[in-house]
Amino acid sequence: MTTLDARDAGFVDLHAHSTASDGTCAPEAIGAIALGAGLTALALTDHDTIDGIAAARAGAEALGVRLIAGTELSLFDAIGEVHILGLHLKDLAVLDATFASLREGRTERAQRMVEALNRLGVAVTWEAVAAHAARGAVGRPHVARAVVDAGGARDLREAFDKYLGNGRPACVEKRRLDVGEGIGLIHEAGGVAIWAHPAGDGRRERLEPLIAAGLDGLELKHPSHSKEDELRLTALADHFGLLPSGGSDWHGAMQGYRVMGSMHVPLEWMERQEQRAIAHRGAGR
Repeated sequence: MTTLDARDAGFVDLHAHSTASDGTCAPEAIGAIALGAGLTALALTDHDTIDGIAAARAGAEALGVRLIAGTELSLFDAIGEVHILGLHLKDLAVLDATFASLREGRTERAQRMVEALNRLGVAVTWEAVAAHAARGAVGRPHVARAVVDAGGARDLREAFDKYLGNGRPACVEKRRLDVGEGIGLIHEAGGVAIWAHPAGDGRRERLEPLIAAGLDGLELKHPSHSKEDELRLTALADHFGLLPSGGSDWHGAMQGYRVMGSMHVPLEWMERQEQRAIAHRGAGR
């Protein structure tokens, strides 16, 4: 499908990251990438931050690409970590205090990872990690890049496998934000809450408590999902009346696993989400 064909079809991408968190593309430049991918609209969903929204919106809308204000929250339920996208956010100020606290926690966590890596003989410095994060919210990918630079691993995958993945010797647990609290924040900001990349975890027993906490929808289309995952998640969304969503989870790659626009998410899905967000706001939710 050509770029023009994609724009005529009204495809959108509702999951993408910039250098405001752990992506490699500056927020102001992300609109040009979306235009090149033939997208009508793009949601910027950086991890635990909205810092890139204003610059991304200015850059995208100057090119005729609509920019949806979003974020990706790392939350916890009774089973473990769950990522929830907040999309169509209206009142960004509502999230500022919480995100400031989360950023502080991310910085402390990354510093403790550096200390653990040093004890393991990997000569990583906090300054190197901070340089990779630039002004964005620091995360494990930034630490992993510093590990590679220091010669502690051949690539990011090996850095996670050896040191930074869950249960590995330099992994430090992040501050826990309850799923109910996180979904409540998204609603307070005027948005809708979407379970990001549920994949094999997306089953009724895990889903029902999230719905009880106020979940609005499911990310049906994601590069990590198998065809079986997508069919199962679609059936669950239909059964529970949940909003469909989808996106590439783009972090900056121009080819390979997560390519912007590759999920061919229909514009109609975005419009349904927006209608739900407006309804939430009208109900004072």
